[in-house]
Amino acid sequence: MIQTSTRKRSPIHALNSIKVVPYIFSLPFIIFFLVFFLYPIINTVNMSLYSAKGFAPPQFSGFSNYALLNNDYFIKACSISARYTIYTCLILIPVPLVLAALLNSGSVKGANAIKSSMFIPALTSVVMAGLFFRYAFSANENAIFNAILRSLGLPAQDWLAQQGTTMAVLVIFCCWKWMGVNIIYYFSALQSIPAELYESSRIDGANVVQQFFYVTIPSVRPTIIYVLTISIYGGFSMFAESFTLFNGARTPGDIGATIVGYIYSQGFNRNNFGLASAAGIVLLGIVLILNVIQLGLTGSFKKEVS
Repeated sequence: MIQTSTRKRSPIHALNSIKVVPYIFSLPFIIFFLVFFLYPIINTVNMSLYSAKGFAPPQFSGFSNYALLNNDYFIKACSISARYTIYTCLILIPVPLVLAALLNSGSVKGANAIKSSMFIPALTSVVMAGLFFRYAFSANENAIFNAILRSLGLPAQDWLAQQGTTMAVLVIFCCWKWMGVNIIYYFSALQSIPAELYESSRIDGANVVQQFFYVTIPSVRPTIIYVLTISIYGGFSMFAESFTLFNGARTPGDIGATIVGYIYSQGFNRNNFGLASAAGIVLLGIVLILNVIQLGLTGSFKKEVS
């Protein structure tokens, strides 16, 4: 009688299973998502239902913290953040694409040096850059931009004390910092476009402008959607730029108010963590709804059929 011996699979061999390996590689992301994203959201939602001030024991208050939706200051902060997001998106979506297309065309000398120099602002500390912009756009007649105006025969401006000019400074600050990053995104996408598409379009008689609209833009459409998505998030979550420009102070007429600034003020200055949590949930809802809408309008939820 022949006896057959059965060997037990070792734990290491079991880990090499095709059914187990994908979960092992995705485990770091799952842990990171649960610990640093899902848990904070759940905890913030829970805290928004309590009256939590300082180190005092939190008391359940239901949805009373969400009365901030009737708060004039919070509504103004939402309005300013929305306008800031719109203005920055109108610049940071199309302009970097045009510049990236020019750099990718091969007609610009020193394209690599230009790309590197335009990426430098993204590496600059927001605090240091904010200090520079605060002094460059100060009311002093000898400040950089007032000196330029005076050289043109125009009166000096108190840039950070007027609503229109304040918004302009914030938008300029944002575009200066993130223009190079978006150029790199678009440039990487342009590098993946087959040269045969441009060659075929030239044979069909398309000029440079037509190639840009009918070949370049459709080819980099996923990147455009991605840049738009992160720009919406970045616009509504803007805080450091306004905080450094105004040195953390409340501005005249609240012209520098932002949603994240309101959260910071309630949470760290007034120790009202319940109200700050409610404002954070409202911000999450705004960004989530807007991005879902824009992803739906751009057809990103539709399954592509090959």
